[in-house]
Amino acid sequence: MEGRPADSRLPPPRPSAGRSPSRPLVARTEVLDERRPRTQVRGRPGRVRRFVHRYGWRAYAVPLLTIATLVALIDVALTTPSDAGTTATQAPVPSPEALATPPEPQPTAPAELDAGPSEVPVVTGAETYVEKGAGTVSVVDGSSPVLGTGPLHRFVVEVEDGIGVAGAAFAEAVETTLGDPRSWGNGGKMSFQRVGAAESAAGQYEFKVTLVSPGNMETYCPGVGTGGYTSCRYGDRAVINLARWATAVPHYDGDIATYRLYVVNHEVGHALGNGHRDCPGAGQLAPVMQQQTLGLHGCVKNAWPYP
Repeated sequence: MEGRPADSRLPPPRPSAGRSPSRPLVARTEVLDERRPRTQVRGRPGRVRRFVHRYGWRAYAVPLLTIATLVALIDVALTTPSDAGTTATQAPVPSPEALATPPEPQPTAPAELDAGPSEVPVVTGAETYVEKGAGTVSVVDGSSPVLGTGPLHRFVVEVEDGIGVAGAAFAEAVETTLGDPRSWGNGGKMSFQRVGAAESAAGQYEFKVTLVSPGNMETYCPGVGTGGYTSCRYGDRAVINLARWATAVPHYDGDIATYRLYVVNHEVGHALGNGHRDCPGAGQLAPVMQQQTLGLHGCVKNAWPYP
């Protein structure tokens, strides 16, 4: 059998109405295009957006840093050169406490003095003196040999500024007095040595002998009541009144040289721890620790601890 005959029962194909049998079928592309998602066409981004997209967070930091820099430059430009120099070199202002002069050492024992009489006698001496100096004192620099033998007592000599007294001459007078064998070092009891400014600053001394004008006695003997007339011992100072140094007292009958020996030995005697003594009897030598400035009370004037 060579092949299967066509089925005579199937009807022949019917051509479509109004369409040429030879035209091919074509899909409707417009329907398919409507089902596809439409892509939105955007324009090219601006410069700012491209800058932000490229640099990220740094795009915000750069303007802030630029503003801060401009503010700093303006501040520098407004600062004057004098202000800048003052700021760079100005030292801290010290407090009032730091500027204050350290107080003088307070006495460890009651101050000693020859109390002034109720009526200060008028003394006419061979020398004149300044009633009130500068109120400051200066150390007479230099030193002496050791004077005498025995335990050493170092001392500083000071003279008030502005009183017209040569410091070297006053220091020599004090040395001569304390170096005399009739003074406190008698028989090897003690020795003395004057020291200078460096030792004074370092506190390497036992006492000071200071010459002060009468108008400033209350500064160096505060509350003692010298009346500007007498000398005193206050703290580690034997303070000699310039008026007494220059003119002595009336009952010394113009013997200024002997009075100077007395007043140095008397006030240094206080600095060494000796108190006042009374006249032992009429016609006897007055003890050097008797208040001879105020009167002899029947005794005979005497300048020495061991006459």
